[in-house]
Amino acid sequence: MDLAKVIGTVVATRKDPSLEGTRLLVVQPLDEKQEPISDPIVAVDTLNDAGVGEIVYIVTGGDAVSVIPGKRMPVDVAIVGIVDSLSVTHATSTSEETPPETES
Repeated sequence: MDLAKVIGTVVATRKDPSLEGTRLLVVQPLDEKQEPISDPIVAVDTLNDAGVGEIVYIVTGGDAVSVIPGKRMPVDVAIVGIVDSLSVTHATSTSEETPPETES
């Protein structure tokens, strides 16, 4: 799973029948600091509940195709959850670095 921010919506009056009743949203993939890591992509909102500005978690590839049990959808990216809060702690190195040798 990866993090993304919903940045827009897609209106499609014609789409594959397996996508009927779902919403398509434009999402910006993010790193753990919530910084963009790639270009925006379109994702199917399997929850039908995500909104613009929300941080969501997404699955891609084969995981996205079969995210709804018993239903296979022709999608590459699916929203599978809405993030309520996010806390990331980065560990710091305790090892001492050896300074580079200098020529005399």
